[in-house]
Amino acid sequence: MRLLIVEDELKLAGLLREGLTQAGYAVDTADDGVQGEFLALTNDYDAIVLDLLLPRRDGREVCRRLRTAGLATPILMLTALDSVNDRVAGLDGGADDYLAKPFAFAELLARLRVLLRRGATGSAEPLLRVGDLSYDPATRACVRAGRSIPLVAREHGLLEYFMR
Repeated sequence: MRLLIVEDELKLAGLLREGLTQAGYAVDTADDGVQGEFLALTNDYDAIVLDLLLPRRDGREVCRRLRTAGLATPILMLTALDSVNDRVAGLDGGADDYLAKPFAFAELLARLRVLLRRGATGSAEPLLRVGDLSYDPATRACVRAGRSIPLVAREHGLLEYFMR
């Protein structure tokens, strides 16, 4: 699974990248709205984590422009703006979910799993199958001949890559 993080706080972006990479995701980062929008439109991502308060172009505008361009990739707004009006504006502006800072990393992972399960079309992503091996990229469940196979983070990414 490939994620884009658009976050101008470099320390937070680095921590997110490290944590998500350890969780088995491939992660790209951008530190302003223009760069984030460019990456989102020129690469295939499974989900985007988007800050609102960004230099050069704010997150709401980036989200609006991505949706106007027809991009259906799930977007999780991650921001310090946490009033009800801010959350409603973010969701009405095209975001699929909204998480206020500070946040628990476990909750971020859970919200990403939900978005990835739904996929860009809003329906469950199909299982990958090769022979008697099946892998669900959203839940990261690997089963062969009816038996569950535990995998470490790097193995999830490799298995998904090879099965695709």
